[in-house]
Amino acid sequence: MDFNHILKFLKALAKNNDRAWFEKNKSKYVESKDNFDEFLSKLLIELTKFDKRLTGLNPKKLSFRIYRDVRFSKDKSPYKINMGAGFSPGGKMIQEPGYYLHIQPGNKSFVAGGLYMPDSSNLAKIRQEIDYNFKSFDKVLKNKKFKTWFGELDDFDKLKTAPKGFPKDHPHLELLKHKSFIVSHYFTDKEVQDKTFLKKVVEGCKTVKPLNDFLTVAIL
Repeated sequence: MDFNHILKFLKALAKNNDRAWFEKNKSKYVESKDNFDEFLSKLLIELTKFDKRLTGLNPKKLSFRIYRDVRFSKDKSPYKINMGAGFSPGGKMIQEPGYYLHIQPGNKSFVAGGLYMPDSSNLAKIRQEIDYNFKSFDKVLKNKKFKTWFGELDDFDKLKTAPKGFPKDHPHLELLKHKSFIVSHYFTDKEVQDKTFLKKVVEGCKTVKPLNDFLTVAIL
């Protein structure tokens, strides 16, 4: 596994995000992708040791395509300037809690966990679970190791007022406003290239598992 090669390729791609350059450097992309898939294979083995739901997944199907969907975007750059992979029982965290690994130069790599943009049905279930079993949810969020790794829930995606069915003076209103239930931990480029990176990613995923467990129960 050579994350130096991956970061170098992604940095060059960010400066030359066009099809002509990509085709000319396709072999470098393939080498980077192979390195990433090799890392994902090793990571999956470690994750299944504490999360049996992931058993049987194909590591080569966990990474996301590098090709951007530009149909509804003002940015018409054809390629993503990162590599990412999602780990959940169904494969890529689609409407189910899981783990996410993001590799991007400039100290923008991170490991994340939770549930991103649940549909209206699952979102309602999660809010209800937080309301009914707040002590359990609070215990997850206030765990010392969890807070050291992730701090608070990512707040990039919240309502501005109380969600439907909840009073504006609800004691846990700020948590109920979330539309995604995600936490993230960032790594420097130096950390990504260090031989301990796999161990750190595994530790991060293990730390976020209680959040995934709570969310999984909520949407059952």
